[in-house]
Amino acid sequence: MPQSSSRLVELDFFRGLVLLIIVVDHIGGSIVSRVTLHAYALCDAAEVFVFLGGFATATAWAALCERRTEAAARQRFIRRAFEIYRAFVVTALLMLLVSAVLLACDVDAPNLAVTDLDDLALAPAAALRDIVLLRRQPYLAGVLPMYACFALAAPLALPLARSKPWLLLAGSVALWALAPLATPHLPHAPDMQWDFNPLAWQLLFVLGALAQAQPVFQRTRAHRLGWVVTLAALGIVAAAAAYRLHPGNIALDADFKRNLAWFRALNFLGIAWLTAHVIRLGWARRIARALPWIGLVGRKGLVSFVAGAVISLVIDSVLYWYTDGYLNVPAGLAADAIALGALFVVARASGPLRRLLPARVKASSA
Repeated sequence: MPQSSSRLVELDFFRGLVLLIIVVDHIGGSIVSRVTLHAYALCDAAEVFVFLGGFATATAWAALCERRTEAAARQRFIRRAFEIYRAFVVTALLMLLVSAVLLACDVDAPNLAVTDLDDLALAPAAALRDIVLLRRQPYLAGVLPMYACFALAAPLALPLARSKPWLLLAGSVALWALAPLATPHLPHAPDMQWDFNPLAWQLLFVLGALAQAQPVFQRTRAHRLGWVVTLAALGIVAAAAAYRLHPGNIALDADFKRNLAWFRALNFLGIAWLTAHVIRLGWARRIARALPWIGLVGRKGLVSFVAGAVISLVIDSVLYWYTDGYLNVPAGLAADAIALGALFVVARASGPLRRLLPARVKASSA
């Protein structure tokens, strides 16, 4: 991936695009989700989100080290880990609150946090303790604990991304290979599991950081055999699309996503390589400048994610109730428009609302 600061407009654009896709992908009756990445690939927006997170983190780390010191960068990312953890707790509680309100309004849907609500009613102190200790991660909140782990690991990983990239890559691959063995040992309440095993998904985060810190794409493309890599990427993407589009193939097990199966990672890397060519040709920048509102969503990443989780749950549940679970094209398109519009409104409003906060509150979240 190109790493210069001039590419930040593309970074914001792709982060915003992924956040918008995540919203519609979690609406069962969505029409737009029928043509998003997961419909044509063995991976989905989650891989893109984590990879871009690593790229953005490495970009922020380099900027902080240049403007201030490495010690200041370490402190900033430790604070960031606690900010993400706080966002997880807020998101988890919002998932429970929204589910309770919808159920009280006789809006029932498969994705409502019924089990969590039942446990909360039976033993509220234990259920809340499980959330705080990451043992319970209500629907759509599960990606944030993984991100908090990445933020805590950033002060160790990012210096290696610049000074000893091969050592970092080797360690990351080894950790990814062993990650499934560690899954049962992650903190979890009975009959609960992490949606994303952070020991596995760190591989994509590290690859994103390496793509920013090292000129991997430029050097490989400039090599006399660079075309072979591009040809292989095309083959991988085409083969995955053929498998995904074949009507006889069954849905893949959730464990493949939880532990980042090799074919998911490989499919994403093929897509990322081809996307890097799109960026190099300037097409992505032109699209980003033509659609600045998508970049705005990307710049408000954490707020957009939390808001998107709530929006997805509400619209998915109401749409399911309205259509009795059947596909309804006009209703699905209307749901997509409302969901995407609502997320844009939140991203647009977060700036003015932030300016209204007291200075000390803004400083604590900076």
